[in-house]
Amino acid sequence: MTTPYKIRTHLATDMETIVRRHGMLYSKEHNFDPHLAASVASQVTTAFLATYDATRERFWVAEAEQQDGTNTFIGCVFLAKDKTETEFPCAKLRLLLVEPAARGMGLGRELIARCTEFAREAGYARIRLWTNSGLGTARRLYEREGYKLLRSEEDDTFGIKLTAEFWEMVL
Repeated sequence: MTTPYKIRTHLATDMETIVRRHGMLYSKEHNFDPHLAASVASQVTTAFLATYDATRERFWVAEAEQQDGTNTFIGCVFLAKDKTETEFPCAKLRLLLVEPAARGMGLGRELIARCTEFAREAGYARIRLWTNSGLGTARRLYEREGYKLLRSEEDDTFGIKLTAEFWEMVL
């Protein structure tokens, strides 16, 4: 059976779409303020491109082919080195996003599984991620993949009060 999407590795030109879609979706679905898009742009996508290491990092983009032959962005995820960790090789899963029209197709599960598989191949000991308690579907996907909740704390970085969560999977 073929999937209704394809997954490829990133192009530098994808970053604008990633920033825009994160800003728009999180604003619409969760009332986040513009700080989210600014953070995605400055702290994640730009930093990823500036120090990209193809042997240890990946960024996947999911696309659906349209009837006219063009491709439409429907999701993404990053796996990057955790540069703050010095004790053991650790990766960060970042920016998992599945567009509303693509939800329920197994895409989120597949993107997370790709991160896990690549992290193992690249020799990481752990993968960490940050999410929030309001993202129930993503949280369930992380838990099914083997992530464990380490801690949670109140956060208002993006203009609303939420419970930030820090998860980790030992590989």
